[in-house]
Amino acid sequence: MRLARKGSPIDAQHDLIVIGGGPGGYAAALYAAGIGLDAALVEKATIGGACLHVGCIPAKELLETAHVYRTVRNAGAFGVNAGAPELAWDVTMKRKQTVIDQLVAGLGSLMKHRKVTVYNGVGSLGADRVVSVARDGETRTLRAPSVILATGSLPRTIPGFEVDGKVVMTSDELLSIESLPQSAAVIGGGAIGCEFASMMADLGVEVTVIEALDQVLTGCDSDAAKVVARSFRKRGITVHTSAPVHGHSVDPSGSHTTVSFGDGATVDVALVVVSVGRRPNAGGLGLSGTAVVVDERGFVEVDGRCRTAEPGVWAVGDLIDTPQLAHVAFAEGMLAVTDSLGEEPAPLDHHRTPWCIYCHPEVAFAGHTEQSAIEAGYEVVTSSHRFISNGRAKIVGDTDGIVKVVAERRPDGTGGQILGVHMVGPWVTEQLGQAYLAVNWEATVDDVAAFIQPHPTMSELFGESVLSLTGRSLHG
Repeated sequence: MRLARKGSPIDAQHDLIVIGGGPGGYAAALYAAGIGLDAALVEKATIGGACLHVGCIPAKELLETAHVYRTVRNAGAFGVNAGAPELAWDVTMKRKQTVIDQLVAGLGSLMKHRKVTVYNGVGSLGADRVVSVARDGETRTLRAPSVILATGSLPRTIPGFEVDGKVVMTSDELLSIESLPQSAAVIGGGAIGCEFASMMADLGVEVTVIEALDQVLTGCDSDAAKVVARSFRKRGITVHTSAPVHGHSVDPSGSHTTVSFGDGATVDVALVVVSVGRRPNAGGLGLSGTAVVVDERGFVEVDGRCRTAEPGVWAVGDLIDTPQLAHVAFAEGMLAVTDSLGEEPAPLDHHRTPWCIYCHPEVAFAGHTEQSAIEAGYEVVTSSHRFISNGRAKIVGDTDGIVKVVAERRPDGTGGQILGVHMVGPWVTEQLGQAYLAVNWEATVDDVAAFIQPHPTMSELFGESVLSLTGRSLHG
């Protein structure tokens, strides 16, 4: 049995230890094991993290329920007389959990197949890359030459809106709610807030979105955000922007509450959903005797290759100040493993990260917005085409949305390098691929315009938008 510096016994030695079993953590462990490293993963609950249990997967499952409900409700327009749909929420919840359980089981099988050692318990890091795993009053001590911190994040809350799981909820509680309310106020018009607002509105909830900033989906191109806000209002979702919340007052019956916001405005609702982002979960990591730095916002400080200030220790995912997206965490986990092997991988370019938001209409983008490109010093030219002119969109009966391409302006006024692509509309989360590649390969308008787009497809609208930037166009 090996000993740690202070004489504590080392129960096991590995090539790599990952603390946290969410997307960044399990990706790192699987990737390392696939290379042939002896990888261990420490997880206090069930593998999969927030994404699988209280995030990406359950949220998109409920959004798919909303999509099916919306489709059946509108089936008469296609000559399919299905009658008014009825929602069996208990069945929805069972299906959601079935999907989660299947994915958890699949991850467990992958871990076993690749011989990743999984330790159940709370992991903390000490000096000399010694990891302690506490469970049921007992502690195991592990050591590895490389350690990756991947403990994820928790929902942010705001003063005056204490979460009780009844009148006030975060995403954690909403995704397991026993029944839908008649009305709800969603505080925060970001990606998560818009997804929840869209889902509930489709299923018959009277929804009010309250956003403190001047547009919903801050960070999106303003033209894209306007399309979403306009579509929301057309569907009966009330949207307030530039409206900070001040508090709420619960009715004595406990069945509803009045939210105050903006300049003396109020709204009475049965449920408040606090959706103001997520905060890093670094609190239980220990870190005594290490050089790992946690900043004032709770993020672990890293360099471009996810290295902390402690040699041999990396941090990935929501624990660091990069886009809080599962696919970014996957990439960071693999980057950290590659760097631990001394291969010096290129840092990730987070500016060109693909973003997907699954409200209705969907939103997807990569690269510069028009405004950020201008602020970065580019002279730009843009092209926008609407889905209302797209044949496939008309066929499926879903025509709200645009495709906007931002390109560097050439002296003759045509487009050069494609700097950003912004999509709003049907299935755009599945259409972003070619746009993402164009942005990241620094393709020019001429490069992309030369390719043939299949017809009739939603994706040909991207081709049309690019083509028009050559100074020539087909349909518009």
